[in-house]
Amino acid sequence: MKLLSVVIPSYNSQEYIRNCIESLLPGGEEVELLIVNDGSYDKTVEIADNYALKYPNIVKAIHQDNGGHGEAVNTGIRNATGTYFKVVDSDDWVDTRAYLKVLETLRLFVEDNQPVDMMISNFVYEKEGEKYKKVMKYDDVLPEDVIFSWDDIKDFRKGQYLMMHSILYRTQLLRECDLKLPKHTFYVDNLYVYTPLRHVEKIFYLNVDFYRYFIGREDQSVNESVMIRRIDQQIKVNKLMVDHVQLETIESPKLQRYMMHQLEIVTVISSILLIRSGTNENLRKKRELMKFIKERDLVLYNNIRYGWMGRLINLPGRFGRSISVCAYKVSKRFVGFN
Repeated sequence: MKLLSVVIPSYNSQEYIRNCIESLLPGGEEVELLIVNDGSYDKTVEIADNYALKYPNIVKAIHQDNGGHGEAVNTGIRNATGTYFKVVDSDDWVDTRAYLKVLETLRLFVEDNQPVDMMISNFVYEKEGEKYKKVMKYDDVLPEDVIFSWDDIKDFRKGQYLMMHSILYRTQLLRECDLKLPKHTFYVDNLYVYTPLRHVEKIFYLNVDFYRYFIGREDQSVNESVMIRRIDQQIKVNKLMVDHVQLETIESPKLQRYMMHQLEIVTVISSILLIRSGTNENLRKKRELMKFIKERDLVLYNNIRYGWMGRLINLPGRFGRSISVCAYKVSKRFVGFN
């Protein structure tokens, strides 16, 4: 069995996938790289096959009809043979020194027969054209160098949350919680992070800047104009997060509070994008989203609606919406939202 499986969801990635793969090869044969070609029609297919031929004990190329990012991750989970599982998008990469430290730590878990359900590490926003690289760190809220539980964490700050880039899961946990991401849907990384959290008991935080999250392509799914065009998919994921986990059933108060926090952030992002679009139709969708949350979970609704972020995104009238947008722009600059 491999120590770590890394799935690389890939769709028309010929311009940048080599950089991603090369950054992961230093893991050697303890790691398997599952390049999932999700219906590409460029040279991604050829690149994946060439790496599989050159590194047969490390790289596996999997070709499938286009199903979207979520289905590529699903395929990775189905094919993974590693004890632990990580998603690295094809336009991102990892830091070599931090990567080797991650593997060393995972190795110790296996050797000492002390498996953890989730490892958390830092990630860096590699924004094109930005001199200052913001790092999402967790050293102020998570214990370091010990295995801990949800009861040991502190409260996360408003702009601080777990993303796909910052976590790796125990592979079997993902299978046991029956994680299946929807096909042909963007922004499912929120579901990938959120859905398994209630099954996580043992956690480890490694304070290294491991994942490099590239932001800058005009066609990138997290580009704001692209997100507004695909707002229905953002709303779909937002609603699925509400439906997937009944927060009142979460036994740990701190985990419940964190999951509420993450849902609040996703809902604020959905709402701001709907406001930013400037259309009456999308303002209607914003009202419908809040109505949906209220009908599903009144406690969650009250936390979102009447928290300070919720109040900010629900200021009345055109002037109120302009204030909301200005606050969002400030958050983008200082918090690192895309």
